[in-house]
Amino acid sequence: MERPLIAVLNGPNLNMLGLRQPEVYGVATLDDVEQVCVQAAEQLDVAIDFRQTNGEGELVSWIQECRGRARGIIINPAAYSHTSIAVLDALLAVDLPVIEVHISNIHRREAFRHTSYVSRAAIGVICGLGVRGYALALHAMTDMILDEDDQ
Repeated sequence: MERPLIAVLNGPNLNMLGLRQPEVYGVATLDDVEQVCVQAAEQLDVAIDFRQTNGEGELVSWIQECRGRARGIIINPAAYSHTSIAVLDALLAVDLPVIEVHISNIHRREAFRHTSYVSRAAIGVICGLGVRGYALALHAMTDMILDEDDQ
């Protein structure tokens, strides 16, 4: 039986993890985040498609590609959380469960970061728990997929 696929999509500047504002985001790199996700996926017996882009249009295209291909989306839209109706619309259009992840606690930061358009499409949001938030999101998404399969 084929393992369920979960897309793990990352937005702009996450390729700079470990270099950009380590006092906010920590010292883990995006490669470290991917390894956290790979290890969690192996334990959970799910497949992941881990990607990062700095481009809004590319992120929208990747979300659209998930329809009919993935069972769920874990997304760290980064700054697009606060600015992109296009990302929100794409997430709503694919009709998949979405978990939004942020490494930092966006609610303890600048006021403009307190609003996330993406949250309107998400069934859950994990923020402020560092890179371990990705593993938590994978656990939650896997549980939802298993619950759905049991129905």
